Amino acid sequence: MKKLVCSQCKRVSETGQAACPHCGASHPFTYDFSQSDRYLQQETRRVIEERRHLGLEGLVGGLDCVIVNTEPEHQVAAVEELLATTGLDISQAFQDDEYVTYVLATPGSADVLVRSRRQPRNPFWAFNDFPQSRRLPNTRLETLVFATPDLETYVSIQRSRGVHFLTPSLVRTDYYDFIQTPPSPFTGNSLGFIEWKEERSYASHGAQPVDRRPSKPDRDHLDNIGALDHAATRVRAEDRDAAIIEFMGLTNYHFDFAIYVQVFNSITNVARLTAGDYAMVFTSGISSYVNDEVSGPTEKFIHNYGPRVHHLAFRTRHIQDTYASLRDQGMQFLIPLVGSPHEGLRQTFTHPSSYTLLVTEYIHRYGDFDGFFTRSNVTKLTGATTRQ
Repeated sequence: MKKLVCSQCKRVSETGQAACPHCGASHPFTYDFSQSDRYLQQETRRVIEERRHLGLEGLVGGLDCVIVNTEPEHQVAAVEELLATTGLDISQAFQDDEYVTYVLATPGSADVLVRSRRQPRNPFWAFNDFPQSRRLPNTRLETLVFATPDLETYVSIQRSRGVHFLTPSLVRTDYYDFIQTPPSPFTGNSLGFIEWKEERSYASHGAQPVDRRPSKPDRDHLDNIGALDHAATRVRAEDRDAAIIEFMGLTNYHFDFAIYVQVFNSITNVARLTAGDYAMVFTSGISSYVNDEVSGPTEKFIHNYGPRVHHLAFRTRHIQDTYASLRDQGMQFLIPLVGSPHEGLRQTFTHPSSYTLLVTEYIHRYGDFDGFFTRSNVTKLTGATTRQ
């Protein structure tokens, strides 16, 4: 049966319905659902024009931090794992009424906040209720936080567009103002927005230091692992356009390009602020999930874990030596290094973490390579995820 996309909420529905079953709009269907960039390019131009008209351009900068939530009993192990496998080190560790938080940082990079909840309320719970993730009901990369110079204006404009937030007003602390969206129905991700004051600290008033503070291992190869390069979110085939359009409407990012990997029923889509900034990657199926055998690793992952961030990628110098050292210290990889200096790029994927469910990618771009990915590397890395 043919499927149509709703022009209001951008979700896919079967034909023969007078109203969209997702948002209730009457006769909203404007185009047949098929994976191509034609509709997406049309819609991204509209979003950019709307941002300019509303005054949103320039109000959202690059990624400030990501928030990874873990089960309380796995939090310290998750921190120790990141200390042992990335260039990140602990800059803060504190607890308040809601969370225990470790802030991990490295120069020139977005921070990684590893949290565990001290209260039972979890707005992400339903997004973790899938066959392979429900055993860790509090575990996911939940929120990607972007900087803004004027949070009040940003929130006012977004509310005029119908955007909702998790709190009725800004969360104000001595160091920053903050707000975040509810989890997206397309990605399961929340987007946060932060306006910093004079001094930078994530701790709220009354927060107490955490006694247990793991040490970073003294390993030379960890100095080669630098800034967070991109995060890749897995989304259902039918939600691919909506996820990218939603993200662009909430940030100042632009849709850059897509690589189709027909053999694995997968599309890798890249959105960027500028060429040198952290990038957002959205990976979806070309066609929707049927079963694990025929649908390919991307749709299979979503069926088993739900839409979520699949991996974090870190820029890595001396990647061959670093890969060998990480392997020698016991790290397991889904695939050996792929790519070459001639192609301009080398990458690899680790096995997913038992504590965060995240895969780590190490990536190195050579010399004057001005691309972001290569088709051959994307194909090989997508195929490697069949082994996770």
